[in-house]
Amino acid sequence: MLTTADTTSTPSRVLEEAMRRRTFAVISHPDAGKSTLTESLALHARVVDRAGATHGKASRAASLSDWGEVERERGISITSTALRFDYQDVVFNLLDTPGHSDFSEDTYRVLTAVDFAVMLVDAAKGMEVQTRKLFDACRRLGLPVVTVINKWDRPGLDALELFDDIQEATDRTPVAVNWPVGYAGEFRGLMEPGSPSYLRHEVVASGARLAHEELVDGATDSGLGEELWRDAVEGAGVAAELNGTFDAQPFLDGEQTPVLFTAAAGNIGVRYLLDFLLHHAPAPRPRPDRAGAPRPLDAAFSGYVFKIQAGMNPAHRDQVAFVRVNSGVFSRGMELRHAQSGRPVSSKYAHHLVGRSRATVDESWPGDIVGFVNTTGLHVGDTLHEGRQVIFPGMPRFDPERFRVARSLDTARHKRFTKGLAQLEEEGAIQLLRDANGSPGGPVLAAVGELQFEVAFERMRREFGVEIALDPPMPYGHSRPFSRSEVSRIASISGVEVLYRPSGDPVALFRDRWRLSRVLEEYADVFPESASRT
Repeated sequence: MLTTADTTSTPSRVLEEAMRRRTFAVISHPDAGKSTLTESLALHARVVDRAGATHGKASRAASLSDWGEVERERGISITSTALRFDYQDVVFNLLDTPGHSDFSEDTYRVLTAVDFAVMLVDAAKGMEVQTRKLFDACRRLGLPVVTVINKWDRPGLDALELFDDIQEATDRTPVAVNWPVGYAGEFRGLMEPGSPSYLRHEVVASGARLAHEELVDGATDSGLGEELWRDAVEGAGVAAELNGTFDAQPFLDGEQTPVLFTAAAGNIGVRYLLDFLLHHAPAPRPRPDRAGAPRPLDAAFSGYVFKIQAGMNPAHRDQVAFVRVNSGVFSRGMELRHAQSGRPVSSKYAHHLVGRSRATVDESWPGDIVGFVNTTGLHVGDTLHEGRQVIFPGMPRFDPERFRVARSLDTARHKRFTKGLAQLEEEGAIQLLRDANGSPGGPVLAAVGELQFEVAFERMRREFGVEIALDPPMPYGHSRPFSRSEVSRIASISGVEVLYRPSGDPVALFRDRWRLSRVLEEYADVFPESASRT
């Protein structure tokens, strides 16, 4: 086994490697093309030689990011995945997030582990409801946001109208990094504002391979037409006159959001996006520990668990803890500690992840995502470290709004039933609650959205071989955690039910918003804030 001395690296090397990292999440409303963009980025980085998610739901079987059976069948992302790839000597750690609002808690956790976000906007729909909510989470976390207007190869809104929509929704100034030549649905290529030339694209059949690009003079391109070029030049000029041009510091400070245009299904504009991230997106920066002190990038190794996922390798039913490296260098086999308990943690089975695929880790640096396989005792929000203890802030839980009792239909498989639900709770796929008597009628599944119940139902059947039944919804629509010392006080309130998490911490359930508001007003000292309410 390696010792601390074996893994020592000079501060300059750590900082140098950190500057080569770009760790980001892609966020969007469902069906904006997020998984398609992820596939196209992987194609441009030569991670794959053929895009697998470029033609809608029917071809998701080949997708890198939507690898689960339920995802492939439904054609939606329901869990975040990590994709690591190299591009021009820079290491990209891309975290593809669920777009559906029912899985917003998983997305929020991912956002705590990245340094910036790419916000995908459908050219025909603008800033949709879930896009706005996800952007608000980025704002609360202080993340710079790059905006990508996608599907420009289809009919959509006017580009300047979309800029107004983005500014109104985000309160950040959208600045054009590139500009489309041709209106939405008549996409010919991309230009830089003020340039006399543009990149003309030829879409390869089905968009499964890279599109051909050619730099041509816009004013003399006979195949383009004078009107389309004039409109592109005027549009880019108006955008620059109204909103200015890209400036790195306002972008990092959250005052600007750079805007790029793409047609990810045809792989158009994606290389331009990659090049922009390569040169202008932020590298990892020191992250504050629980006390608020920034952890230097070149300090001893530290990282924290932001996600736990089972079922990535169905043949082995293993479990992977996703760890964001915050400082130092990680080397496989090094001696690590679990900060919350002080016990040692095995680092022998650590991998870098490309969707479901894995590559054994030799070294990882700040910004990298490392998958620890079958390391028991790790939970979302836990800190791992080398040397002196450091603890990073814990991960907030969202307040569930839907509650249903789960029952096993096969009493002979009660152990599998219990184990499966515990696994889903540990991952954060569903929240598990019990009453004071241990819920003899069955544990209560608590969720942010109804789709979480459907996914839990399917995963229990497929991954654990247990058929379950879900009772009708319980008559509660809101919940709040509170201190154990206040149980008798809160349990006595009419219209409030107290249930318990596996940790023993109590959660109050409320029948309606009126009751919730009255109780919060009268007992303001009892209920803390949580991520879903900030």
